[in-house]
Amino acid sequence: MLIFARPVSDWKKSGIVWVLLASVSVIGCSGKDRKPENEVGPRFAVRADAETRAITEATGSEWVVSTQGRTATDAVDRTYTEGGNIIDAAIAASFAIGVERPQSTGIGGGGFMLYREAKTGKIYAIDFRERAPAKAYEKIYLDSKGEVIPDKSLVGIHAAGVPGLVKGLAEIHRKFGRIEWKTLLEPAIGLAENGVAVYPYLANALVEEREDLAKFPETKAIFLKKDGTPYREREVIAQTKLAQSLREIAAKGADGFYRGRIAHAIVRSTKGWISARDLANYKVRWLAPVRSTFHDYEVVSMPPPSSGGTHLIQILNLLEKEPLEKLGFQSPASLHLIASAMQRAYVDRARYMGDPDFVKIPLRTLTSKKYADQIRATIDPTRATPADALASAMPVLPEHSETTHFSIMDAEGNVVVSTQTINGWFGSKLVADGTGILLNNEMDDFSAKPGASNLFGAIGSKANSVQPGKTPLSSMSPTIVLEHGKPRLALGAPGGTRIITCVAQTILNALVYRLPLYDAVNALRIHEQWKPDVLNLEAPGFGEATEADLAARGWKLEKKGAGCAVMAVAREGNVLRGVSEPRDHGKAFAR
Repeated sequence: MLIFARPVSDWKKSGIVWVLLASVSVIGCSGKDRKPENEVGPRFAVRADAETRAITEATGSEWVVSTQGRTATDAVDRTYTEGGNIIDAAIAASFAIGVERPQSTGIGGGGFMLYREAKTGKIYAIDFRERAPAKAYEKIYLDSKGEVIPDKSLVGIHAAGVPGLVKGLAEIHRKFGRIEWKTLLEPAIGLAENGVAVYPYLANALVEEREDLAKFPETKAIFLKKDGTPYREREVIAQTKLAQSLREIAAKGADGFYRGRIAHAIVRSTKGWISARDLANYKVRWLAPVRSTFHDYEVVSMPPPSSGGTHLIQILNLLEKEPLEKLGFQSPASLHLIASAMQRAYVDRARYMGDPDFVKIPLRTLTSKKYADQIRATIDPTRATPADALASAMPVLPEHSETTHFSIMDAEGNVVVSTQTINGWFGSKLVADGTGILLNNEMDDFSAKPGASNLFGAIGSKANSVQPGKTPLSSMSPTIVLEHGKPRLALGAPGGTRIITCVAQTILNALVYRLPLYDAVNALRIHEQWKPDVLNLEAPGFGEATEADLAARGWKLEKKGAGCAVMAVAREGNVLRGVSEPRDHGKAFAR
């Protein structure tokens, strides 16, 4: 039996909620056609009907884009039409999607970007993530008894970090852009002025966050009706103050955000928690990406302070020597090995990861094949390892969410993958007075204290403690896969701690199981992050036999939504193909 699911809303913590849509029984297999007992046919999340695929899949020969926002995809097309290059297109998409998906991202947030420059083959990793304000300190989210103060890192003034998105985009444009900066903000300005028609995911977020949105007058005036009720599907939300702020940024560049009226409003609205100096001194970081081989491919991804690239590579290294293709796509044995690799990577994430400017991270070891061999030896191919036993079994080294992602690739071999966020739905819920700018709640990505979990259930450590100027840990995993030195696949996802496992599974589906790109993205997913000690199966699940087998191996099973949304682009010979998560509200387009 094949079960299909269709999304109805974002899952509050890190993605998407699913409901059962239909079930179809497959009958009539003759004896000679029947698959062996241990083989499992592909199971997918969304029925691949023509209407869905027309929006979420595209092919072309010049360029291709996959985003989580339909107007953002349109902004890319407009930018290319006006003579822009891939960087111009990425910047236009970034500003537009911040208006279209205010629950997910915006200029009050930050993000990461990988850019492959075709003429040199160089891949740049750019960190424009939020930083902790100078007034932050390690125990700021603890009470006098040392306990975490509920919601202090999630809602209101102290939830916000210093935004980096505008500064990051401005630096990237100055270095690589082709057409005028102000032109790139025009789609976003028009959308903010004319309004966004509410789509299902935004409607659900408004309902879920209504109480907190109503706490702040400026926020309430934008995102709730005069009677305090949420906007419903197809109703229009205009963001006229945001449009004015975008005009200022279009005219003045980054200074339009980090100095002057907008900066003063942020300082005033946060009562000095974010200071004028914090804003003026914000620095974008240009980093070396993490890289490793995987079979005949090279995987390039985001380095710390994102944990995404490191542990994506770690998972792939752990699985590289496993006979996944022989075991079969979505077979219990394959799922067991994949979950075991995920579990072990998340132990190391909790142990070692933080901002490399503040803590020493054994990055070379974590991404090495030798270390993967050591860790692989702790995997029992027949039994799950309990979470509490796992950390002691592994060698000690020396020494929802809401986010959005887009991927762009062109015929010349230029690639941009970028993940951007304000963290939880509508970030801190605080709009800076008179600006229309929602400030992030990225401070929740720090560890309030060792062992405490954040919005996404990630276990914190001393390495990710709060310090002034520090960047919180992230799971964002913008990734480029090269074949013979040329782009083969580029992808990323929103979804909190699930980002890493979603990206890893999509790579495995495409490159190991050799599924078409649409199927690789649309396949049902699993997620294991060490603690809580549970293996999440995407609802409605993988079938009774598979689930019984996994349970017999010792896995504690729980069915949930996918919790992430993959945006992927790929080169297939002379064809460029893009797939925007079929579970979501995005759009793929190509020329």
